[in-house]
Amino acid sequence: MSVIRALHSQLLAKERSAEEIAREYLERLTQLEPQLKSFITITEELALQQARAVDARIRAGEAIGPLAGIPLAVKDNLCTQGIRTTCASRMLEGFIPPYESTVTARLAAAGMVTVGKTNLDEFAMGSSTENSAFQRTANPWDLTRVPGGSSGGSAAAVAADQAVVALGSDTGGSIRQPAAFCGVVGLKPTYGLVSRYGLVAFASSLDQVGPFGRTVEDVALLLQGIAGHDPMDSTSLKVRIPDYSQALIPEIKGFKIGVIRELLGEGCGEETRAAVQAAIQHLQELGAEILEIDCPSFRYGLATYYIIAPSEASANLARYDGVKYGLREPADSLLSMYGKTRAHGFGPEVKRRIMIGTYALSSGYYDAYYLKAQKVRTLIKQDFLRAFEKVDVLVSPTTPTPAFKIGEREDPLSMYLCDLMTIPVNLAGLPGLSLPCGFADGLPIGLQIVGNALQESKVLRVAYAYEQSTDWHRQRPPLEKPKESAPAQPKAKSKSGKGSKKSKG
Repeated sequence: MSVIRALHSQLLAKERSAEEIAREYLERLTQLEPQLKSFITITEELALQQARAVDARIRAGEAIGPLAGIPLAVKDNLCTQGIRTTCASRMLEGFIPPYESTVTARLAAAGMVTVGKTNLDEFAMGSSTENSAFQRTANPWDLTRVPGGSSGGSAAAVAADQAVVALGSDTGGSIRQPAAFCGVVGLKPTYGLVSRYGLVAFASSLDQVGPFGRTVEDVALLLQGIAGHDPMDSTSLKVRIPDYSQALIPEIKGFKIGVIRELLGEGCGEETRAAVQAAIQHLQELGAEILEIDCPSFRYGLATYYIIAPSEASANLARYDGVKYGLREPADSLLSMYGKTRAHGFGPEVKRRIMIGTYALSSGYYDAYYLKAQKVRTLIKQDFLRAFEKVDVLVSPTTPTPAFKIGEREDPLSMYLCDLMTIPVNLAGLPGLSLPCGFADGLPIGLQIVGNALQESKVLRVAYAYEQSTDWHRQRPPLEKPKESAPAQPKAKSKSGKGSKKSKG
């Protein structure tokens, strides 16, 4: 049974209250924070307020949905009204949004209990959560290793039971890659299925909000809560949202599963390849038909992404000029203020991507770089379309290797290669899920399952069938609570009066 279902049953049976559950998770969260640093802001008062509201509904005899009373962690690039949203950047260190993102508003209405805002690579630009301006999050399986990125705080929080489920965002693999590194389930939905309203933009044609959970069912339930059309988002799709829990059938006999040849070859580590090939063999034993699929344009995915994403970032981050909100450095002139604010507010990786994007969009280079990259993006989409004429879903490793050591990949290119297997899915706007499929030296390995547009149900069904017939998802990190409670953390009052605790960096 999923964690959400188990807690929901306890609430309905009145074996535990929502407040008791919230306090339990907040206690564990706080005790583990000195080791993990998963959270930028802990929202204890808000969580208890939300939990008490759920308890009041239960006492009044009102029906509650499966998400009511469930502890949730939110990536800190989703706007939360009255609670600061930093994007792990000095540029927004003190920013308190005047409005709520659509996804967090929907989950609050469903009765979820928000325990905090999680750490990330600054403006979601990175693959290790080392680019945060405030702190480095550790991997719960090995504190000397990264949790992945950019949603590393959310993945670590779920893996360490600091929250039941979490929200992340995925631009080039930022949900699936940390899910693989931390041994949890992470889903990037079809582009447009989940509203981006209130998500701080990185690359607008690639960004997508999605769920993390311990099990496939947890992810399906959270997706159910956030999917659907939003008139506040012009890219939001007007489609019927199915009941994703109906797809959770441990039966895939007759399914055609394609193995992406290009993603199991050069660049894939031996232990990762062995674990994924064993997973593919297991899917075949469950009754699926396995076919090898060629996607020749995938080899250009990394280069294509690192032109398109920085170009869009260059345009999106131009708004951080020190005038309207965020950091503002004093200066003698407007241009000087722009320069000082951006020099002090942005970290090295964000500056690097802005410069790459600005160059690619500049006069004389637009056709050679950005326009050509968009044409290759179309070729990648066509590779996927041809593949889905033959198969129901595609599989590959989620990452080339398990989690690497903190500080090990200082060279930007070696860091970018971490997203080699996830990027094509974003370029095509398709759904992709990562779930645990093995271990290498005690570190989790992830299996990526990719579906055609709006085929989340097929992806979830294959993932559920694999999960229910294996034990990988039941493995837990060897974390222990410190013997002494962590020292009290300083409180940061929000403008709305909601108290929060600021995680030490």
